[in-house]
Amino acid sequence: MTDPMRQPDDAEAAFVEAYLREHPNWLAEHSSLYRLLTPPVRVHGEQMADHMAAMVRAERAHAAAMAERADNVLAAGRAAAGLAARVQEAVLALLRSADPMDCVTHEMPGILGMDAVHFCLEALHQGARPLPSGAVARLLEGRQVLFRDVATDARLLHAEAAGLAGHDALALVPGQGPPALLALLARDPWALDPGQGAGALAFLGRAVAAALGR
Repeated sequence: MTDPMRQPDDAEAAFVEAYLREHPNWLAEHSSLYRLLTPPVRVHGEQMADHMAAMVRAERAHAAAMAERADNVLAAGRAAAGLAARVQEAVLALLRSADPMDCVTHEMPGILGMDAVHFCLEALHQGARPLPSGAVARLLEGRQVLFRDVATDARLLHAEAAGLAGHDALALVPGQGPPALLALLARDPWALDPGQGAGALAFLGRAVAAALGR
């Protein structure tokens, strides 16, 4: 690896100087390198001022990109923390409810901040969305939770709510009996954060399974 503190010898310096003289637009076309260069102590002439301005612009652009990235990370963290808290409230609602299936379909969307929540089952059962055999394994692909920006099988999973939004999440509902899952649909992508919310939704799926006695 090249030592960044090593001073180039005369031949290397001459080569770099000659290359830049023959290709005067090279630095302008590779503006990211301005962040690696040491700016001149004094500004002499318009061309040197242009290079100084380019270096400043590059550094400002980098700082702005880092700030935007940090804002996105913080927003995702807040959304995930909010989802975990809402899942806790949904589990409490399950514990209070005399009809867990009704709680999933009618109470959970409001508690979780979703447009729709459905219990989907590879069998016929009152209150459940029926799925064809093998659908749960095909949709989840071996995962406990799957987040999707494009909801495939939307009508099958979300019924009349299918046209409301493109962001959904599928959570396995484990236990005995036919395979089942929860299908959650939301307009806001931050409501279903794939980076932080998987654990909360996996727990919700287990809680629903316990409430239904699966």
